[in-house]
Amino acid sequence: MTTSDTAAHTQPFQAEVSELLHLMVHSVYSETDIFLRELISNASDACDKLRYEAIANPALMGEGEAPKIRIIPNKQAATLTIADNGIGMERQELIDHLGTIARSGTKAFVAKLKEAKDGLGLIGQFGVGFYSAFMVADKIVVISRRAGESDVWTWTSSGGSGFEIARASEEEAGRVARGTEIVLHLKDDAKKYLEAHEIERVVGAYSDNILFPIELVPEEGEPRQINSASALWQRSKSELTADDYKQAYKQVATAFDDPAMTLHYRAEGRYSYAVLLFAPSTKPFDLFEPNRKGRVKLYVRRVFITDDADILPGYLRFIRGVVDSEDLPLNISREMLQNNPQLAQIRKAVTTRVISELESLADKDAENFTKIWDAFGSVIKEGVYEDFERRDKLLALSRFSTTTGEKRALKDVVAGFKPNQTEIYYLVGDSIERLKSNPRLEAAAARGIEVLLLTDPVDAFWTSMPSEFEGKPLKSLSQGDLNLDQVPLTEDEAKASEKADEPAADEAATIAVIKGSLGERVSDVKASTRLTSSASCLVADSQGPSRELERILAQQNRGQRSRPILEINLRHPLVTAITKAQAGSKAVDDICLLLLEQAQILDGELPEDPAAFAARLNRLVLQGLGEKA
Repeated sequence: MTTSDTAAHTQPFQAEVSELLHLMVHSVYSETDIFLRELISNASDACDKLRYEAIANPALMGEGEAPKIRIIPNKQAATLTIADNGIGMERQELIDHLGTIARSGTKAFVAKLKEAKDGLGLIGQFGVGFYSAFMVADKIVVISRRAGESDVWTWTSSGGSGFEIARASEEEAGRVARGTEIVLHLKDDAKKYLEAHEIERVVGAYSDNILFPIELVPEEGEPRQINSASALWQRSKSELTADDYKQAYKQVATAFDDPAMTLHYRAEGRYSYAVLLFAPSTKPFDLFEPNRKGRVKLYVRRVFITDDADILPGYLRFIRGVVDSEDLPLNISREMLQNNPQLAQIRKAVTTRVISELESLADKDAENFTKIWDAFGSVIKEGVYEDFERRDKLLALSRFSTTTGEKRALKDVVAGFKPNQTEIYYLVGDSIERLKSNPRLEAAAARGIEVLLLTDPVDAFWTSMPSEFEGKPLKSLSQGDLNLDQVPLTEDEAKASEKADEPAADEAATIAVIKGSLGERVSDVKASTRLTSSASCLVADSQGPSRELERILAQQNRGQRSRPILEINLRHPLVTAITKAQAGSKAVDDICLLLLEQAQILDGELPEDPAAFAARLNRLVLQGLGEKA
């Protein structure tokens, strides 16, 4: 051991931690109970880790007491101590765990916390629960001895720019035989947490189902257990109330909202396991983290194993809860988890059950299903792309914005099919407003056809694969050839079409001129069946990726953009003007380029040369006004 290991050592916090602590210290949130819940949760995790590591190394448990958590108020010293005899931490672990936030999204969290009027719903979602103690304490001392180690260390901070690490005193070392003791020096306005009834209230609300005994050690009288310490998921549904489930959700999921869906059952048969899962009603801030990990905890006979077992697929990562197996070996490793056939069966069965429960909720409780879809619909649709086995069910579950309304199911869209309609049509883009004004809608709108308006990034991916619903193919309005002639026009459009007297431009001659002007900028020029009032639009070839998918991949440097197809409306005055203008004139080139550039703008893209576009537009306007360009 080096001198630096034994001497007191002061170290600054990671920048984000320092900023977070400043917010904690200087902000007043409407609810401060969170600190106790978070510290108890951390203590429970430490006890879980000890039990798990002791499976392979029983010596870690030693002759000491069974894992438990103690809460010790001291009114005279104005301190509140939360102690556990779990795994404990060595010196470097104290620095790593309490001096940094090693989790992506921290900066985003701090920014959200700054903006929030109430930080209650944010704290527990980013793995920063320990720091919530600075809402109630102006000084925190952590004393810890790792199981199996002789050294005891103290970590001390007053919530400023850093912390101090030192070897524990003899008295401190004598108190902590194993595990961690957190001593909070309470602020004057937080001394209510020294009262026994306040501590019991918070524990009852948030931590009653913690699997380890939580003892209150009063200044006078004997210690007493203040939680039920029972695995709620192992109890019968008939024993439990809605409030029991709400409390369990808040404890298991580290959440503050109410669950929009609760799934509790016990599977018996070849494999036996208990399941308690919840769907939140609000979106967590880490939903779109790159690792796409779920948060379902795996227990084996009530012993916590891991929350990284990927019980559910990535597209159900918003589900929180517990799966407790009776059959898996207690000493199962992370490597074994990936390939264990029992766990594979559990994963498949639980996934199927969750989707069935979502289907039932959609039929019987539209309000709560809507909460789930609003928060997690874009994530569920990842399954349409990834899970071929369940694609049909996930498509049926999906809700869409359409040209007709919101939250539309595909069965509703099919039920509204027009005569001779055989396909479900969709458009993919970056906003509903832009899609509603997209010229590619015109032919469908003229026939009253309902079109899906897809704006989630994942939509560009799942629609890139051939898909159908109830035997009806899904077809893009922005890709490949389109012929809606068999579907009759609406009455109003039919009357308007009869009155229309615009002569059509010569197809072959007009296309030849436009191709000559645009050259390599486009792959082809075609007469459009999609357009009724707009002059032009861009489409993708039916054999290649959609323009929306190409755009996303290009932004990620994962592919080059292909040249689009330009479709023109032969009845539009701008198109007919091409054949009327003098062949080879500057005006012809200007109009041809303008047809391309306005189509790009309507697609949400900039022209290749905005300055040249502006000059070209000015020339044509001035010519139209009879002025010299």
